[in-house]
Amino acid sequence: MEEINKQFPNLTENQQQQFAMLQGLYQDWNAKINVISRKDIDELYTRHVLHSLGIAKVMPFQKDANILDVGTGGGFPGVPLAILFPETNFYLIDVIAKKIKVVQEVAAALGLQNVKAEQMRAEKVNEEFDFIVSRAVTNMPDFVNWVKDKVKKKSTHELPNGILYLKGGDLSEELKDFPKATLYDLSDFFEDDFFETKKVVHLPLKYKK
Repeated sequence: MEEINKQFPNLTENQQQQFAMLQGLYQDWNAKINVISRKDIDELYTRHVLHSLGIAKVMPFQKDANILDVGTGGGFPGVPLAILFPETNFYLIDVIAKKIKVVQEVAAALGLQNVKAEQMRAEKVNEEFDFIVSRAVTNMPDFVNWVKDKVKKKSTHELPNGILYLKGGDLSEELKDFPKATLYDLSDFFEDDFFETKKVVHLPLKYKK
């Protein structure tokens, strides 16, 4: 929590409370439905919350923007981003029903009015979004195939509409067919060793219909 307050010093009291509640909520739900590995639950704020918020360091979302989180798992990166951007709309999807149940319960406990969570395949989503976010659910070529027709035509953010993807390691092979991809090192923002090889990949996607 200390690091979150340091990195995001303008949090309201309500946002601070919501972030502080995450540990207890996820420990409680993890005991019933295993959505986070046992070793990671102790490092929740570094490995999940702060990692998710790395996207915000690259692209702060605007009011009324629409964000799709594909393969959200237990709610990452969507839930921490929804706390940080309460006036942005987040649609969190995953194919595993029990994970979506956890997301729905956590969002309800936090009072997040800006989160919709459903069991859904990305290919079946029939809406358009400013950005599609995710945390290493698959390789980039497959991911692009899932979401390429789900991007709004009009860009209103500093970065063009498209994908913001949390990934680690050497991505040169995976991104060789995507010359427009830009990599942002999370170690530029966060000091913890965990972020040494972690990146946010921004890939602009053209509107297709």
